[in-house]
Amino acid sequence: MNEMTIGRAANAAGVKIDTIRYYQRIGLIAEPLLPQGGQRKYGEEVVRRVKFIKRAQTLGFTLGEASSLLSFEEAKNCCETKELAEHKIKEIDARIADLRRMKKTLTDLSKRCENGVESGPCPIIDTLAGT
Repeated sequence: MNEMTIGRAANAAGVKIDTIRYYQRIGLIAEPLLPQGGQRKYGEEVVRRVKFIKRAQTLGFTLGEASSLLSFEEAKNCCETKELAEHKIKEIDARIADLRRMKKTLTDLSKRCENGVESGPCPIIDTLAGT
């Protein structure tokens, strides 16, 4: 096993040292034992887990969900993994619908300002202010 310092492990995983320390604090990765008079050494498994977590986050999974995915991986539980993925898809669909509504509202408000009036009431500000 190729053991490395926390700095090298963080670099290999593409994160900052603080990220690894944070993941240790919340239990996503184990903190290696401190050898007598030495530095903690991190193996390739830590780098792999951190990369896994970061990839899960790019797909919209929270750290808690990434933790679940890691436990599903260890248990080889594809069924629960699929359920979590399908739940995430529903969340993403809801967010997309919300974003579309937000875009339509802002587009409509923006069109009300197309006259380019530099002074006077602004429909966008008035709407946000509730007036």
